[in-house]
Amino acid sequence: MLRRTKILATLGPATDKPGVLEGLFKAGIDVVRMNFSHGSAQEHINRTNLVRELSVKTGRRVGILADLQGPKIRIARFRDTKVFLQEGQDFALDINLDATAGDNTQVGITYEPLANEVKPGNRLLLDDGRIVLDVVSVKNMRVNCTVIVGGELSNNKGINLMGGGLSAAALTDKDKQDIKTIAIMDCDFVAISFPRCAEDLHEARRLLLAEGCHAGIVSKVERAEAIVPEVMDEIILASDAVMVARGDLGVEIGDANLPAVQKTLINRTRSLNRVAITATQMMESMIENPIPTRAEVFDVANAVYDGTDAVMLSAETASGKYPIKAVEAMHRICIEVEKQPKVRESGHRMDIQFERDDEAIAMSAMYMANHTKIKAIVALTESGATPLWMSRISSGIPIFAFSSEEKTLGKVTLYRGVFPVYFTHEAQDHAEVNREIVQELRKWNMAKEGDKFIFTKGDLTGVKGGTNALKVITVGQGLTP
Repeated sequence: MLRRTKILATLGPATDKPGVLEGLFKAGIDVVRMNFSHGSAQEHINRTNLVRELSVKTGRRVGILADLQGPKIRIARFRDTKVFLQEGQDFALDINLDATAGDNTQVGITYEPLANEVKPGNRLLLDDGRIVLDVVSVKNMRVNCTVIVGGELSNNKGINLMGGGLSAAALTDKDKQDIKTIAIMDCDFVAISFPRCAEDLHEARRLLLAEGCHAGIVSKVERAEAIVPEVMDEIILASDAVMVARGDLGVEIGDANLPAVQKTLINRTRSLNRVAITATQMMESMIENPIPTRAEVFDVANAVYDGTDAVMLSAETASGKYPIKAVEAMHRICIEVEKQPKVRESGHRMDIQFERDDEAIAMSAMYMANHTKIKAIVALTESGATPLWMSRISSGIPIFAFSSEEKTLGKVTLYRGVFPVYFTHEAQDHAEVNREIVQELRKWNMAKEGDKFIFTKGDLTGVKGGTNALKVITVGQGLTP
């Protein structure tokens, strides 16, 4: 059984060890993530080159996603590296304090506007919410607070404002420089951290295009402002994919609100024909342990039930002790959930009139496949639009995206239930093209005598958006020599 939900694995020191990346390919990764919050440009380039080499060697097109760091708002450093804060004590964040002079009563900050953007009564969360401070007063760029939840606090930890509202730009100078590296790497996707509105994503796309990079834009929903309904839709429509980034988002809106927001984001993203990724702490215990907790199993399973296109591993693969086992465990969970009938049900766009012929063909193919005995769908595609539309319909039927366009093959690596196949042909005769497709399926052991497939393609090959034909093919009925 082919797994429909895609697995996105972050690369890092753990995957640089001999044989590990090869093991991740074998375990079934679909996309790799390069985290630009860590590592050098050359390290990311080297990892990208190795991924491409393995894709050629194994015949499996694995996508590449570059994740920009974004505007991390942080405290500065302590004289003794860390301090312990007691509940109820006073503690201050001071832009004027020396960056290395923090102590048990105060620490510097890297974000100068903070004092102008908070007021008494606001709640600040440090270190992913592990430390909670209430703002008491703001004087001379010094934010005076009371510790509500104490504990150990070390250098350079992040700061969030409960409810959102900090004005830091989504794209930093570092991000803009990293975009130049990403263009050299020719990544398939670029993730934008902390977008506040659609314009943040439009700006990122403009910067990428200026460098000659046509990567898809992934918006990481991490701010409270981004889940306001009208803003949410604008962000989704400005993106190619949306990541439910549950770390900073959970800090800003409160953990208890995350499950409902996750479901809403995934549902809305798929409704608007975009790709959904669920991320953060999905199997975090596997950084240190060879098996996941039951809670983590349920977390991955629920994301699959919600309809996410992809589930993501972060430190589990980048720096954990068991990167291959983490991917294998995630694979097993996805496979078992996908066997459930509920996961294959869909009412997507049932009451919508289609404006494009290629979208109508895509929806017709899925309706037919779900109501007849079809082995798989083959979409001969230039742009990837047809398999994207198909993948918005929940189904247990695999969709093979046949394309000669490398960029298109990279795109579909994130689409739920879609599998990229490099395919080029010289023949213009449609019957001959059909025979070549069947031969390719046979080569991958995906077709045998009597299997029935749906093929979708255009009358004019090489034309984007030209899909206008649907044909049912039975293997062995005059198609192969």
